[in-house]
Amino acid sequence: MGQPNRTVSIDDMKRGTMANNATPNDLNEDLTAIAHFQDQKAYHRLFHSIAPRLKSFLLSQGVMENNAEEILQETMLKVWQKARLFDSSKASASTWIYTIARNVKIDRIRKDLRPEPDPHDPSYIPDSPETGEQSISRKQEGNVIRKAVAKLPPEQIRIITMSFYEDKSHAEIAEALNLPLGTVKSRIRLAFGKIRNELDGVS
Repeated sequence: MGQPNRTVSIDDMKRGTMANNATPNDLNEDLTAIAHFQDQKAYHRLFHSIAPRLKSFLLSQGVMENNAEEILQETMLKVWQKARLFDSSKASASTWIYTIARNVKIDRIRKDLRPEPDPHDPSYIPDSPETGEQSISRKQEGNVIRKAVAKLPPEQIRIITMSFYEDKSHAEIAEALNLPLGTVKSRIRLAFGKIRNELDGVS
């Protein structure tokens, strides 16, 4: 769908002669004409009819004058772009437009509250490339851990697997295996002790 030939300003709106005369049915008909025929005259009538009330609504919600103007313009642009989505059997034209305005206002508030990313934030700084020595050390350590886990009793292997590979809490493991919580914690401690001993042996 194309755009209206120009943006309607608040001064245009104030000069409109239909602002106080349009009925709900008029608004529905104009919005339907925009949806199906991209009728710019219907768009101007709709703007003149709804814009004063919409701006008053925004101001009553504590929106500053300049922001209210911007939200109004963005809302009416969305009305033109999304008119095809309007269904008069589900809502009136004014209700549909007010919903768009509220969403635009909420989006602007969220954008204002969202802090700008800090390029110096450590989380944005990529990790240093892994050296060959670090890569070998990491692989060796991984092999030692896998061998150490393989040596554990089956009941400890099961708990370690559930805790660190399935990301289950101690309570969830206890419930799944029908074991006391203390038993689960004890077996995890024992397993860690054995794995740590294996790592110490190759350090």
